[in-house]
Amino acid sequence: MDKNSSIKIIAQNKKAYHDYFVLEKLEAGIELFGTEVKSIRQGKINLKDSWCFVKDGEMFVNGMHISPYEQGNIFNRDPLRTKRLLLHKREISRLHAQVKQDGLAIVPLSVYFLKGRAKVEIGLCKGKKLYDKREVAAKKDAQRTIERNLRR
Repeated sequence: MDKNSSIKIIAQNKKAYHDYFVLEKLEAGIELFGTEVKSIRQGKINLKDSWCFVKDGEMFVNGMHISPYEQGNIFNRDPLRTKRLLLHKREISRLHAQVKQDGLAIVPLSVYFLKGRAKVEIGLCKGKKLYDKREVAAKKDAQRTIERNLRR
């Protein structure tokens, strides 16, 4: 595998996996400016409370915080500005129809570089109820105790 084809994961949205069932995953490009790309390369990005929406046939991500680049001076953008995602129109219309009809949400799951280009992995998600979250936490605790007992 050469240097340009490797995937370098920059940020993951672990809270999304806690709050949602991920039904489907998609890869999307993201429209960024130069100083934002440099800041992402330094790992200064937060996906915690971000979400995606469709407006006028285009998909946008809202709430993705990209810290300003230190050497960026006047070229820095607003850290919480709405960023456009790059998807095919058919994909956008299909996702929009599912969100409108089934009450699902589109959430960014991770940001990574693929062949030098910033990509966002988005997920079509269904919200978890409180008892679902407790069930998952109980399974993790049980698995953790089993692993601890095996080490002894």
